[in-house]
Amino acid sequence: MDSELSRVVDAIPGLVWTAPPDGHIDFLNHRWCEYTNLGLGESYGRGWQRVVHPEDLSGLLERWRSILASGRAGEMEARLRRFDGEYRWFLFRASPMADASGHVVKWCGTSTDIEDRKRVEEALSAPWWLQPSAREQHFRSVADNIEALGALVTPAGQVELVNRQALEYFGVTLEELRGRAIADIVHPDDVPPVRAAWRQAVEAGRPYDVEERLRRADGVYRWFHTHGFPLRDTQGHILLWYLIKRDVDDLKRGETLLAGEKRLLEMVAGCHSMSEILEAICRLVESTASGCYCSVVLIDPSGMRVEHGAAPSLPASYMSACIGRPVNIDAGPCGMAAYLNEQVIAADLTTDIRWAEWRPMALAHGLQSCWSTPITSAAGKVLGSFALYSNQPRAPTALHKSLIEQFTHIARIAIERRLSEETLSKVRSELAHVARVQSLGVLTASIAHEVNQPLAGIITNASTCLRMLAADPPNIDGARETARRTIRDGNRASEVIARLRALFSKKDATAESVNLNGATQEVIALSLSELQRARVSVRTQLADDLPPVKGDRVQLQQVILNLILNGSDAMRRVNDRSRKLLIRTERDGRDHVRLTVQDTGIGFDLQKQDKLFEPFFSTKSGGMGIGLSVSRSIIASHGGRIWATQNDGPGATFGFSIPCRWECSRGSDALEPIQTPAVTIGMHVMTSV
Repeated sequence: MDSELSRVVDAIPGLVWTAPPDGHIDFLNHRWCEYTNLGLGESYGRGWQRVVHPEDLSGLLERWRSILASGRAGEMEARLRRFDGEYRWFLFRASPMADASGHVVKWCGTSTDIEDRKRVEEALSAPWWLQPSAREQHFRSVADNIEALGALVTPAGQVELVNRQALEYFGVTLEELRGRAIADIVHPDDVPPVRAAWRQAVEAGRPYDVEERLRRADGVYRWFHTHGFPLRDTQGHILLWYLIKRDVDDLKRGETLLAGEKRLLEMVAGCHSMSEILEAICRLVESTASGCYCSVVLIDPSGMRVEHGAAPSLPASYMSACIGRPVNIDAGPCGMAAYLNEQVIAADLTTDIRWAEWRPMALAHGLQSCWSTPITSAAGKVLGSFALYSNQPRAPTALHKSLIEQFTHIARIAIERRLSEETLSKVRSELAHVARVQSLGVLTASIAHEVNQPLAGIITNASTCLRMLAADPPNIDGARETARRTIRDGNRASEVIARLRALFSKKDATAESVNLNGATQEVIALSLSELQRARVSVRTQLADDLPPVKGDRVQLQQVILNLILNGSDAMRRVNDRSRKLLIRTERDGRDHVRLTVQDTGIGFDLQKQDKLFEPFFSTKSGGMGIGLSVSRSIIASHGGRIWATQNDGPGATFGFSIPCRWECSRGSDALEPIQTPAVTIGMHVMTSV
């Protein structure tokens, strides 16, 4: 398990474990080792069974085998031996994780201490509740000695008795608690589901089970897991309900943070922007640490000033005043933390004498404390600052310190990934330029042919125009027409040069709407002379319903050119059959388009198929091994895939598939299909020169 996830799992106040489909335990968190005093090596596989009560082991294993066979979540109970030798009851919960095909690939489970609940259940086996005189004495002898809030409640919901812990938690007397409405002690968002669950339990006479947030005496809400058991008379009528409310706030927070961190790491691994990730980090921290506002500021490339990262809940006027401030000890906690590369705690801005310019501005926005931590790269370079603010003077608690450490680390990963991406983009651009320059030499004949034709037309038209003007009388109309033809050929030569400059120029990638059919036809036009010299005939099948793609036109044309030249080279030694290229475009499912180039060449060695797209691997003696590698990088950056397959007949087919919309360009509008004539089937037959 990832070290960061393991750290979070170890912090969860419960026993957490996982197992592969065969059911043998392969992971246990640190809490397990602390509770059982067994090392991980002793516990894996079947070793954990040593701490299960001998009377419970066979039933536990039988139930576990039943859950494994069903492939569905399940529960079981057994006693586990604590490090001091005492056995306590635990509830084992197991849930399967399935792959895309529905097969279980992992089991995840938790083991929760239910000893107090078991004691209550045992105590309730005697009908003490039928004797009003003994009811309170018995209730207090049991409920006042459990680590939970206990209560006796009538079916109408009226409180009859509560234990000492409940009175201390709510900070009231029993009479005051009896006079409170449910909305006074239960979080407003939880009132409807709590009422619905209570009504269903009372109507059906089944145990009551719900999670709810209860308001503590200081106004803080904490999560509780409430179990309710009906107490019946000898005729089976329910007289009272026994409620046990266990504080699970730490567990819930751990589960939320674990899920949130997993989601953030998935965003980092995916193509989410850095700003999206940083904002998600801030919102998760704010939802966990109530009453705090979170921000991330970045250091600009010069290392001298701060830039905006994320601050979803702070006033825009405050952040605009902070952005662009210098990185020094006088700029405020964030700039100071980045400058010193150490944490800066300002627990009370009303009395702090630092930051004469920044502090009044922060106080004017209602901010009275700020804790800022530098975000440092693995190499030790300061990338920015992670800060928590509060609208009242306060110092960071243990929870705050844990959150700051945890999410500063994730922010570092997100920022560094954006920088390890910018570098890769530059390298990819350099390699693509090298590949284009390499192709320039191959296409020299084609370029000369493309340019010479309009130049020859210009010279001919100019000579004709002069003769017509020199005639007696001058042929003005003829001269005017030849001048028009001269302009036409000049524009044609200019367009050829413009296309070549675009294809072979060195520039950054730009996303635009690209008509793949049109881009393909332009590349074929540039390649005609080279293909003619190689005695290759080209046939195209371009789909008329092809939607546009969003990407870099020049980069995609580079891929098409690489595949065309690759196919031509594969047929260079073929003399016993025609040298043919079939270039086809078509839809690939609902949201992808596909382009393939099929040749009748010599094919490739199937044992080397996996290496075809690796950098510097080439099947040609003089090849650099760049073209196909660059093509793979370009297609991957467009969210697509590239492949090579052997034909049923001679030769091979190389192709790629990319989304109709570039998936990494989030928020872009859908693009309408580009209408072209019916399926274009063109034939270009070349003879040797």
